[in-house]
Amino acid sequence: MKRFSAKTAATVLAARLEPALLVVTAAALTAGGSAWLAGAGGLADLLWALGAASALLPAVGWVVAALRRGQAGVDLIAVLALVGTLAVREYLAGALIALMLATGRTLEAAAQRRASHDVRALVERTPRTARRRTGAGVSTVPLTEVRAGDLLVVGPGEVVPVDGRVESDLAVFDESVLTGEPLQVERAKDEAVRSGVINAGGAFELRATATEQDSTYAEIVRLARQASAESAPVVRLADRYAAWFLPLSLAVAGLAWLLSGSAVRAVAVLVVATPCPLLLAAPVAIVSGLSRASRLGVVVRGGGALENLGRARTLLLDKTGTLTGGRPRVLDIAAAPAWKPAQVLGLAAALDQYSPHVLAHAIVDAARERGLELPVVSDVTEDPGRGASGTVDGQRASIGRTAAADDVPSWARAVDNRALLDGAAVAWLTVDGQVVGAVLLRDPPRPDAPRTLRHLRTAGIERIMMLTGDRAEPAQEVAAVLGLDGVRAELSPADKVAAVREERERAVTVMVGDGVNDAPALAAADIGVAMGARGSTASSEAADIVLTTDRVDRLADAVAIAGRARRIAVQSALGGMLMSLAAMAAAAAGLLPPAAGALLQEGIDVAVILNALRALRVGQGARPPLTPAAEVLVQRFAAEHNDLQDVVEAVRAAADRLSDSSGPQAVAAVEETHRLLTERLLPHERAEERLLYPKLAPTLGGPEATATMSRAHTEIERLSRRIATHLHLAHAHGGLDPDQLDDLRSCLYGLHTVLRLHFSQEEENYFSLAP
Repeated sequence: MKRFSAKTAATVLAARLEPALLVVTAAALTAGGSAWLAGAGGLADLLWALGAASALLPAVGWVVAALRRGQAGVDLIAVLALVGTLAVREYLAGALIALMLATGRTLEAAAQRRASHDVRALVERTPRTARRRTGAGVSTVPLTEVRAGDLLVVGPGEVVPVDGRVESDLAVFDESVLTGEPLQVERAKDEAVRSGVINAGGAFELRATATEQDSTYAEIVRLARQASAESAPVVRLADRYAAWFLPLSLAVAGLAWLLSGSAVRAVAVLVVATPCPLLLAAPVAIVSGLSRASRLGVVVRGGGALENLGRARTLLLDKTGTLTGGRPRVLDIAAAPAWKPAQVLGLAAALDQYSPHVLAHAIVDAARERGLELPVVSDVTEDPGRGASGTVDGQRASIGRTAAADDVPSWARAVDNRALLDGAAVAWLTVDGQVVGAVLLRDPPRPDAPRTLRHLRTAGIERIMMLTGDRAEPAQEVAAVLGLDGVRAELSPADKVAAVREERERAVTVMVGDGVNDAPALAAADIGVAMGARGSTASSEAADIVLTTDRVDRLADAVAIAGRARRIAVQSALGGMLMSLAAMAAAAAGLLPPAAGALLQEGIDVAVILNALRALRVGQGARPPLTPAAEVLVQRFAAEHNDLQDVVEAVRAAADRLSDSSGPQAVAAVEETHRLLTERLLPHERAEERLLYPKLAPTLGGPEATATMSRAHTEIERLSRRIATHLHLAHAHGGLDPDQLDDLRSCLYGLHTVLRLHFSQEEENYFSLAP
């Protein structure tokens, strides 16, 4: 603790010293100039000398500190120039150098002040006590007194204090703090439970298998602290160039003195060699990049983080809340032959509307988005881990898990198969003990994720991988959809840290996450990025960069901004140094006295600063913003997409009915689907073509950008007309002819596939443009 306090005190002192030095040197130069204009040359020299001397002492301190770290930074030239100007009585030149040095240090402090990797949020969340059951009853004891073998009681909503095994029949947990996954999990009797997870069900008993210090959550805190301590400070861009500029400047100054015998010439060389472009250009460009990023909702904690981000080549991403939305959504609704998907969803939502379960929220939200009228349910009860039950029209209904049975109908087996293929969870709806429907739920990829990954690759990221605590199947599904270079699933926080360290050995690495479980990995990476809009406090405090808006595409913008700011900083520094080298040659030849050289150096400063300020402007590759009219339309049609999900599901359901039989019920299902297409979906597609696409064209670079989407509209119209023709023939012939079945099924399945692909493309390409 003392070490952190000393570091904090030093930071506060530096924050006060540098602005004060800037004020003193500027005042000394201004006052000396006023005295010189008034004819008081002696007073002017005294004021200028005081200004130079005021900068000398702190500059020596900076140089000594750098030398102790094994660095000979650019400040050494400034110190030698200050000493030289005072020695040869070139006080004006000394005052100008002092002002330049103070300005550079102040700008650099503003640009590269790094936030400490605070683990306070992790520590504050750690339980301090536990409820231990003994023969005398239940008593609250300090967590440090818990030993392996103790029987503990964990109440609803409490954090599991130590690693252990479930002693009750069943317990339900929110493990997102460790895995990042929002789905609740169930643990049966004797199953292992890790500390740090939250009891999402009723009270249960836990048999401790480890002490506090040996448990999972304590290890997460230690990992975050250790990884944070390992993060090396970023070497200043200026100091990297000083490695060759410093000895060159000293050699030229020494050679000028040796050949001419004039110490003034040597001082003049040092004056113009004072690396103002290094001290000013790089910080100005980096500060400009920080300002530009902040306008987009990207908080970069210091110039070092931005500079590192501009050099990053590997990106590691958590899945939940980063690549996916972090909130499960209804993927599909399956219904028994006598039921309709809307009936299944409505009844499921009615049962789940009072449940706190994350899947229940998704089901209720889906029903509300579709405008369904929920039936009246009475006697609602919830069995944690099993689901909700209630009475509807005298029948007992339930939604949630269902026991496995030997006589599973074919449609239910198809649901199980699809859940496995899509990495989805299933909530089964039963009425009087009979399974009548199922709701498939999945945490889908964020609409802006594919666009973000493309822009990241364009910005220079060469390798993109997913690190997740989730199961391998859904992780692989997301990775395949997004085209990632690799995925590592079922990782513990320690595994994530190890993976980050492994990638850091190959290239500068960025880690993106949003949960407490991600905090150690964020701290271990070269650059940690937290999804701060919904992420945990611990992950935000362990990160170098925080996205304050819930849009992962801002990360791609930040990488582009960082790369551009770094390029401009390098251009400004190198250009300024080339001009300084030319001035050094002139000073060595006796053509440039110290005072004139200092003024010339200030002119070079102005040039490189103006160039560095280009980092404030939007780069040529930046996306133009949507017009207000286009933004309104994007939001309107995005909302309509949600409303039309039941139509897409009805298309597939009608095709499935045709696969079972071609009787009147199947024909009725196709007719209902055609009605939905005609009354709801096709008007939506035509309105998009007429209203939305022309408004998007200027932002996307012309009408060709929406040409492929227009072609999809054409195909949707064609398949809808073909389905209508089949229905006309069926009415004319008194039913579907056998030779129609294959083509009609193909039309329906094909239309379902086209609609899903088309909706996904629009959500990715267009709807993610709007905030």
